[in-house]
Parts: sequence; C-alpha cells; structure tokens
Amino acid sequence: MNTLILTVTGMSCMGCVNSVKNLVGALPGIDGVDIDLASGRVEVRHDPAQADAAAIRAAIEDGGYGIA
Repeated sequence: MNTLILTVTGMSCMGCVNSVKNLVGALPGIDGVDIDLASGRVEVRHDPAQADAAAIRAAIEDGGYGIA
C-alpha cells in the first residue's frame, strides 16, 4: 500500500468530508481515507496497481473539489 497526501480545497463541512471519502472510497484498491477538514489534508492509502494518484485526483476533481 502507498499513501498519497493531498490538500483539497472547497470542503466546508462534514458533508463535504463524507463526499470526498465516498468519491475516493469508490475507487478500486483504496484501503482508507483520512481527512482533516480544517487544513484540507486528505490522506489516502491505496494500492497503486489499482488506483494511481491520477485516478484519485480525478475522482476528487470530478466531484467538484479542487486540489492545491
């Protein structure tokens, strides 16, 4: 498993946090998603053979959030 750490913009509430968790969690190979709303820090544990960084970024951006 690899760990990808991103700063996601556009999250303003726990509903947003849950949305990002659901967007990323729907991808194959995701082992866990931890989010700190205050800082926008998103930590994703994933199998890079199933979900690479580009796919994770795309899922977040397709959900309407930005990546700093």
